[in-house]
Amino acid sequence: MPALSLDHWNIYCKDLEKTVRFYEKYVGLRNGDRPPFGFPGAWMYAGDKPILHIVSETTRKEHGSGAIDHVAINCDDIRGCIDTLKKDGMPFEVRKVPARPLQQVFVHDPDGVMIELNFWNEADVPEIKQSGSTPISRDDLAARTKQPA
Repeated sequence: MPALSLDHWNIYCKDLEKTVRFYEKYVGLRNGDRPPFGFPGAWMYAGDKPILHIVSETTRKEHGSGAIDHVAINCDDIRGCIDTLKKDGMPFEVRKVPARPLQQVFVHDPDGVMIELNFWNEADVPEIKQSGSTPISRDDLAARTKQPA
């Protein structure tokens, strides 16, 4: 039985409205139709596909990515993305992938999940970091921009 594609990922959040707004504004997903489960949450759509399921669990003690380091999403308009992040004072980092026409913007959601926004075949932006190191952590990003982690 071969795998065909990733269907969706699920995250827990502390603040459902704040998390939904983050994914709408900074990732470009749309809050859409969700079955009437007996617990609060949201399904976030890319086109007609709900690729992110959010569960609001304010009593959950542990949050974050665990062993999963990040989730990557293909996007367009890197300049618009960066301008929105800058306008709102959101910490982010831009990387250029060696030997590929790919730039990546890394940002963390309100619960610390790292999101990689991939921009293929777009003009290079001046915010690019060319280092070969891994993307900056949420705490380091917050410290550099003097925002709470």
